[in-house]
Amino acid sequence: MRWHKIYALSLRHIYLIKSSFPRILDLIYWPTIQIFLWGFISKFFTLSSSYYNNTVGVILSAAILYDFLFRSSISYNMMFLEEIWSRNFTNLFIAPIKISEIIAALTFTAIIRTLIGMVPAAIIAIPLFGVSIFKIGAPLIFLLVCLYLFGVTLGLIVTAGLIRFGPSFENIAWASLFFLAPLGCIYYPIDILPDWLQFLANGLPLVHIFEEMRNILINDTFIISSIFTAFIISLIYFVLGVIIFYIAYFGARERGTLINMGE
Repeated sequence: MRWHKIYALSLRHIYLIKSSFPRILDLIYWPTIQIFLWGFISKFFTLSSSYYNNTVGVILSAAILYDFLFRSSISYNMMFLEEIWSRNFTNLFIAPIKISEIIAALTFTAIIRTLIGMVPAAIIAIPLFGVSIFKIGAPLIFLLVCLYLFGVTLGLIVTAGLIRFGPSFENIAWASLFFLAPLGCIYYPIDILPDWLQFLANGLPLVHIFEEMRNILINDTFIISSIFTAFIISLIYFVLGVIIFYIAYFGARERGTLINMGE
């Protein structure tokens, strides 16, 4: 793997973001709106729910972390879609670029897009609602790493679908995380789910991440085994995502459908 190629691929997307104010505005707009929406909902539950009455901002903190996950996945997908929309994906292979280098570049650049959107939103929540996600402390880093790894995994799976099925698969890019949200137990404990759904939910890293977030904010304790479990599950899914991406790419190359990608 050549790092200068990864840097060049990443730099292309960074320049694309820097040169387009609408793109930057779009990255900031939606997370900020989410913070406003869930901020007021969080205040309502804080005043009305016995479960959250001792901790202001548990729901808002969950919303911020979930939006971080959402932006991680969507940022990865959007950069790949940019290549499809501009019919540039096949042009990348004029240079001796490996698929692993493309994956690494998209993974690296996705975190920049994600932070552009999430940092202003997280900061706005402090003066408006008195909620700071940074109060989680050092465990926040581990939570974000697990969320980012899983978000990139979803991005890999969606882009694999785009390679395999073409732009018609594009709608899945926007809906993929909403499919998993009910099982992720983002805003409620896993005990709410039926027993058979709890079994399925425990196979997702989201449950362990958000259960631990609530544990930290409500009980002021940190269980490292929960974070370790979330990381291992996220890592397994990431490896599977990479394998699926490679299978989709080589399958499309054999069928000769890569050249037809685009609108």
